[in-house]
Amino acid sequence: MNPFVGTGSLIRLALRRDRILLPAWIATFVVMVTFSASATSDLYPTAASRIQAVASMNGTPALVAFYGRIYGSSLGALSLIKMSGIGAALLALLAFMLVVRHTRAEEEAGRLELLGATVVGRFASLSAAAWVGVGTSLVIGVLSALGLIATGLPVGGSVAFGLAWAATGCAFTAVGAFSAQLTAGGRAATGIAASFLGLAYILRAIGDTTGHHAASWVSWLSPIGWSQQVRPFAQERWPVLLLLVAFAIAVGIGAYALAGRRDLGAGLLADRPGSAVANAGLSSPLGLAWRLQRGTLLAWTAAVMLLGAIVGSIASNVGGIIDSPQAKDFITKLGGTRVLTDAYLALELGMLGSIVAIYGMQAAMRLRSEEVPWRTDLMLSTATGRARWLASHVSLAVVGTAGVLLLGGLASGAGYAAVVGDAAVVGRVVAGAAVQIPAACVMIGIVVATFGLAPRAASATWGLLIAFLLLGEFGSLFNLPQWVMDLSPFAHTPRIPGGQVEALPLLVLTTVAAVLIAAGIAGFRRRDVG
Repeated sequence: MNPFVGTGSLIRLALRRDRILLPAWIATFVVMVTFSASATSDLYPTAASRIQAVASMNGTPALVAFYGRIYGSSLGALSLIKMSGIGAALLALLAFMLVVRHTRAEEEAGRLELLGATVVGRFASLSAAAWVGVGTSLVIGVLSALGLIATGLPVGGSVAFGLAWAATGCAFTAVGAFSAQLTAGGRAATGIAASFLGLAYILRAIGDTTGHHAASWVSWLSPIGWSQQVRPFAQERWPVLLLLVAFAIAVGIGAYALAGRRDLGAGLLADRPGSAVANAGLSSPLGLAWRLQRGTLLAWTAAVMLLGAIVGSIASNVGGIIDSPQAKDFITKLGGTRVLTDAYLALELGMLGSIVAIYGMQAAMRLRSEEVPWRTDLMLSTATGRARWLASHVSLAVVGTAGVLLLGGLASGAGYAAVVGDAAVVGRVVAGAAVQIPAACVMIGIVVATFGLAPRAASATWGLLIAFLLLGEFGSLFNLPQWVMDLSPFAHTPRIPGGQVEALPLLVLTTVAAVLIAAGIAGFRRRDVG
């Protein structure tokens, strides 16, 4: 049989399964990059203000490590520095998660074995997932370029930026395909790809900060570094795109070679045998939930604390980075009322709350991940009740989310205190992180309620999170009614430090989260498992 037969059918199946998520993610990336370009023109209206901003950002090592080095002083280069660094990493994350979702996760659930019994070739699933990842990356790249052109930026730089994004997505599509061949579990494959992405970002950060006026050779070890070295809007380096394309092809060929050597359902890396006797911690559903999720929680904690430390260390430099009155007024309105630094911290802590909400939803989604491959049936066949099993994962999601936010706030406060030499600011920053917990718990509650009442729609809650984030970012820009923007739980979180704390919104958010979780538990107790 032709090993690629059935690829087209599996592509259509994948697109049907992701008919809500893919358009939502594509719209999110395109709107983010377009808004970044249009908003920056108001923040830095003159060439002098842009030159000063570029000099300040390139002169701040923490910013260079976080976002990357700005080349040139054009409006496009300045406005898209976040999108070329963090945005490219997020696109890479989407690309390899798509591939793992439609390859290794399907094998783990047993669905690919059923498809393999039909007229489907050995490489059909891998090829279909790769085409979905590459196609999504190309669509995002093309639409982003068109959006930048529509904002008035030069055509050449806009096309270079779009191609850099598309090539990055293709490269990490190949990384996802390769990692999916290594392990027998989808989470492990995602972890391998995510580790490679983290290493790539760290290498880029080291290379950008060690170079004086340009990236050092270390940045050239990273696909993220290659993406930024295309240098859109700064005398574009078109040949650098060939590095990303060559990397994608080479890793993709390696993925096909590995796929041809392994058995269906198995990985190239041997599974580590577990202990013959379970320890005392596994004697309860909560202990098992902790064992299943501890790696993810610890990884999120480390990443958020690192992010918080960077945010805090940058805070004291905000006044020098953004010097125009228009920019200060813009950030002050977004983040707080007291001083520009407090406004910046409040704004960044709000973003941190939205990011950590992703962890909370991911942890709650483990309920569905356990149910689909029938592991939940095995648990419930013991003396463990439904409510107790569900509560174990939900409590871990809630407590983990709160812990990650508080530790992230502590790291941010410590970073800020170390720069300004005032330990008293730590408590204010931690409080700013703490008020983000109720809104994140509402998102957890939405996942739990959907799992209990309509489990097949659980993955659609990611689209709801995207919608809430878009309302927060662009609701005022599009002059949407206040009641529409208030639909987002994040809209009711106090902006501190710098703002006033009102107990009523936090109490309402907490109550809503509790009601949603209770509805999910009640629904799960009444419906069929599976």
